[in-house]
Amino acid sequence: MRLFNAWEMGQDQTKQQIEKGLHLYQSNQTEKALQVWMRVLEKSADPAGRFRVLGCLITAHAEMGRYKDMLKFAVVQIDTARELEDPNYLTEGYLNLARSNEKLCEFQKTISYCKTCLNMQGTTVSLQLNGQDYEKALFFPCKAAELVNDYGAGWSLKYRAMSQYHMAVAYRKLGRLADAMDCCEESMKIALQHGDRPLQALCLLCFADIHLSRRDVQTAFPRYDSAMSIMTEIGNRLGQIQVLLGVAKCWMIQKELDKALESIEKAQELAEGLGNKLGLLKLHCLCERIYRTKGLQRELRDHVVKFHECVEEMELYCGMCGESIGEKNNQLQALPCSHFFHLKCLQTNGTRGCPNCRRLSVKPGYV
Repeated sequence: MRLFNAWEMGQDQTKQQIEKGLHLYQSNQTEKALQVWMRVLEKSADPAGRFRVLGCLITAHAEMGRYKDMLKFAVVQIDTARELEDPNYLTEGYLNLARSNEKLCEFQKTISYCKTCLNMQGTTVSLQLNGQDYEKALFFPCKAAELVNDYGAGWSLKYRAMSQYHMAVAYRKLGRLADAMDCCEESMKIALQHGDRPLQALCLLCFADIHLSRRDVQTAFPRYDSAMSIMTEIGNRLGQIQVLLGVAKCWMIQKELDKALESIEKAQELAEGLGNKLGLLKLHCLCERIYRTKGLQRELRDHVVKFHECVEEMELYCGMCGESIGEKNNQLQALPCSHFFHLKCLQTNGTRGCPNCRRLSVKPGYV
């Protein structure tokens, strides 16, 4: 009986210390929170408590851009999940391993861990598709911001910062540049307060993109440079590709096509190294415009072919009308089976099943 009581006391103490760390973290006392959680990890004998504190450490290091440390804790967490022998713990552990490897651009490992989750009995994983439906892209961060405003009095400001950032990206793509700037400024302010380097880099990239949309390349260039500096520091190679493509667009506006190609070549090297087909698709599109302007037909045809190869490989086309998706803003709809289509095609099709796999699709999902 005494052993049982001592075990319960250990669990209670572990829970209290984890909550203490969360309170410190939400109060922007990140280093103190990490110290509390590390003490729990060292002293707690409760596997479930250790699993939970490892989750806190994984999230904190992800938000700070310390992706190698994030992976280190994810590896320890999956070992703890195996000790617990619970499929839900294992699923969360493998997803954290996938997230950690994604941040480090180890995409083959990311896919492998995600497939492990999908193959685990009794688990459900939602998939997101990268199309271009800017109204939906704006809807979700706006709802997140509403939740923070209505219910998040005690929540970390980081939730508000991320929702504001995603709203800024959607507003920019919709052409509402003043709204985009306001949201991005608020997000950047919070990112600076929290020392959130990954979010600072994303905000700088968004600022640069906004100025690019205004064709103010002289203001865009230094922001792209600052974003590249942080993304190089934290190892965000996907972000570096976005920066280089933005810089290329600036050079194109200034009619400096050779300099634009230099930036695109650097982006292509990164994208090919990562297997980033979406980045390759975008740079082939830019090259098509450049070589068309230069009148170089052979190079033009080469990039047009490669562009369509990327579209085919990524299946970026509507499963009903066959038109490509992603070249312009379209209203899109995903079905529960994860196949996606133009909304207008679904509305005119008159079928309750997915034309691709013939599964029943009574309740549509969202892209």
